[in-house]
Amino acid sequence: MVTKALIVRLEAKSGQEDALAAFLSEALPLVQDEPQTVAWFAFRSGPSSFAIVDVFPDEDGRQQHLNGQVAAALLARADELLTSPPEIAPADVLAAKLP
Repeated sequence: MVTKALIVRLEAKSGQEDALAAFLSEALPLVQDEPQTVAWFAFRSGPSSFAIVDVFPDEDGRQQHLNGQVAAALLARADELLTSPPEIAPADVLAAKLP
């Protein structure tokens, strides 16, 4: 069961769209090593607009992810890839269908 989530909006700098897309694709193995991250999705919703949505069983899992390798790597490259800092919105899961 999942009860907590993160919705992260990202806007790529001009010319960095493909680099951000590659970064997100290459982050998957890091997330796969996080047992508390039940589901993780990276999206491209426009030419330069991206998002990450992930879900966790509880607040501890969410905090572990926020303190994990993907978040650290993204923040380390934020000035290079993003027009502004990631917009991170914590959310409560009201309903979910997972395999």
